[in-house]
Amino acid sequence: MNAVEPLNDLFQRFEQLNVIGASLSSERNIDRLLENILLAAKAITHADGGTLYRVREDRKALRFEIVRNDSLSIAYGGTAGKPDPAKFQELPLYRENGEENNSLVAAHSAIHARTVNIADAYTADGFDFSGTRNFDQQTGYRSQSFLTVPMKNHENEVIGVLQLINAIDPESGAVGVFSDADQRLAESLASQAAIALTNRLLISQLEELFEAFITLINLAIDEKSPYTGGHCQRVPSLTMMLAEAVDATTEGPMSSFMMTDKDRYELKIAGLLHDCGKVTTPVHVVDKATKLQTIFDRIQMVDTRFQVIRRDAELAMLRAVLDGTDRVLAEQTWHEQLRAIDEDREFLRRANVGGESMKPEDQERVRHISRTYRWVNDKGNEVDFLTENEVENLTIRAGTLTQEERQTINYHIVATIKMLESLPWPKHLKRVPEYAGGHHERMDGKGYPRGLKRDEMSVQARIMGIADIFEALTARDRPYKPGMKLSQALRILGNFKKNGHIDPDLFDVFIKQKVYLKYAEQYLEASQIDEPEASPDT
Repeated sequence: MNAVEPLNDLFQRFEQLNVIGASLSSERNIDRLLENILLAAKAITHADGGTLYRVREDRKALRFEIVRNDSLSIAYGGTAGKPDPAKFQELPLYRENGEENNSLVAAHSAIHARTVNIADAYTADGFDFSGTRNFDQQTGYRSQSFLTVPMKNHENEVIGVLQLINAIDPESGAVGVFSDADQRLAESLASQAAIALTNRLLISQLEELFEAFITLINLAIDEKSPYTGGHCQRVPSLTMMLAEAVDATTEGPMSSFMMTDKDRYELKIAGLLHDCGKVTTPVHVVDKATKLQTIFDRIQMVDTRFQVIRRDAELAMLRAVLDGTDRVLAEQTWHEQLRAIDEDREFLRRANVGGESMKPEDQERVRHISRTYRWVNDKGNEVDFLTENEVENLTIRAGTLTQEERQTINYHIVATIKMLESLPWPKHLKRVPEYAGGHHERMDGKGYPRGLKRDEMSVQARIMGIADIFEALTARDRPYKPGMKLSQALRILGNFKKNGHIDPDLFDVFIKQKVYLKYAEQYLEASQIDEPEASPDT
């Protein structure tokens, strides 16, 4: 081999080191990052095997993270799964008496923050390689050269150790020693890797702190009302289920939709924050379980009035008898009145419970009852049986909220947008306000708050819209209704697809990929999970 060939090899490895450094900086997943560090170290030093250790938080031991050996086809950690603790026990940095554990080369490297380059473990002095010999005896392997490099962060603190085994000559395949060039390249890589790992850990910690604040907001909403806390957790989960199903779609109109890890994280955060504006919503509106409920259910006041009407009917009957009316006839008329009063009272009690739809004739009956009965209020004035506010509430067509209360509820999305748009989002989270703020828009432009149409919305916002509706339909912790069965909820979603409420292509994925069933198995009661129609409006 001439002198040019080793020089070219060195240049190639320097180039490889630069590429590796850039790739390490972009990796978000800690396990993959650790794996990439070790694989890169093996590649640029031509090592047959290697181990990456991380210093435990209490700085008392080294923990196995990644183990690789090409000759033995050993792969633990990273994408290959965590190392077995029974096989790969932690290496103590200090003995029980507090002395430094310098007999283990990896521990020595971590304690003294220096590289150890050993030509042959079987002839090296000063270190205990008995474990290495036992390993070789069991596997038939021959561990020879060792290059152990500490990973130091920007504060010069050792956070891990790279240990490479058996330098392989690229030409002959023979095991040799790690050269000075190998050592310098490994040390340079270890430095870059330590900084990349430290940065990634710092970012992860900040993300965990950020998500903890989001959880805190949702907890505040939960504390205000137990009926919304579960919603704030279930909608993000269903959003991600549907997003992953769309991402996996390879045919049809949604086949071009793809997500990176950054995209997934951005959508996850948007899902967690999609209802943060509910911190501004009055509790009595959020928790309104019946139409007449405010701080208490006013149907009790209506019941009291009916008792007064019953008493007045009895007094009228007795006066009629005293005035000479036939007693049998008077009592018969009285009993008919009581029956009508009781029927009207039961009707109003039923009307007070919110449902999917109130018939026009039932709404008119409420108004008729209000006009039919008269009573004297606390000011001594004879008035209609029901107040205008009570009539308005008892004639609510669907649910338990008046138009004004719906506007109050709907304002939460305006508050959400205002809150989120006021935050200085980093580049990879810039679209969180748009995703979170669009889940009440409709494909036909009849949604709120901005009246956006389908082509004005991101796929992510449209996904969240379906998740929000389906969760609301099937939720079993709402005060005004039980959770729907799957078949009923899917039938309603199918109608929403037809009338331009939800995205038809996303609904088709929701059905074909059975996202609804995956969600149901995790969040719904067994009694809610029934067989949907064969093809629910797909």
